[in-house]
Amino acid sequence: MSEDLSRIVSEIGPKLRDLRKQAGLSLQQLAVKADVSAAAIHKIEQSGMVPTITTLLKIAGALGRPVAYFVDEAETVSDPTVLVRNGERRPILTSHTGIDLAGISGTYGRFLLAGARATVVPGASSGDQWLEHPGEELVYVLEGELEFVVNDQTHLLAPGDSLHFRTVQRHSWRNPGTVDAVALWMALRPE
Repeated sequence: MSEDLSRIVSEIGPKLRDLRKQAGLSLQQLAVKADVSAAAIHKIEQSGMVPTITTLLKIAGALGRPVAYFVDEAETVSDPTVLVRNGERRPILTSHTGIDLAGISGTYGRFLLAGARATVVPGASSGDQWLEHPGEELVYVLEGELEFVVNDQTHLLAPGDSLHFRTVQRHSWRNPGTVDAVALWMALRPE
């Protein structure tokens, strides 16, 4: 294993532990949210186990972070600036199926705000479990429609509509339509 790869792998555990504590979750609470055993999470946090990509996707999804948060190299520039050209958007990995996220911003490791152009296929959703995590989300629909439920209130968004909410509230999303929904999706995560 190269020195750079070894360093990146060794930083996954501490990043996970810090993020879990910031979210105010016990090992068991995160285990339930991520559908990963508490023992496995503990081993990962102690750098005693390297998670599979599937496990990391589940944990990242439960904590409301992209997988890249755990594997991005540390930022060395104090005032980063990121230009994303048309056609050069990086894919953002997510544990949800039926959604394609193309990054339009810098990564979470460098910024508190991240954004993506989201394409959501008909019927795709955030899943059976409610989402709850620190931060805020702002969604602006460009095409199709998206349905969000935030604290049991349903919001159907059509082109030109936007929804901005604090993500500590339980929430979910889905595409109830028959065509792809396309939206600009911004997420703010506290440090």
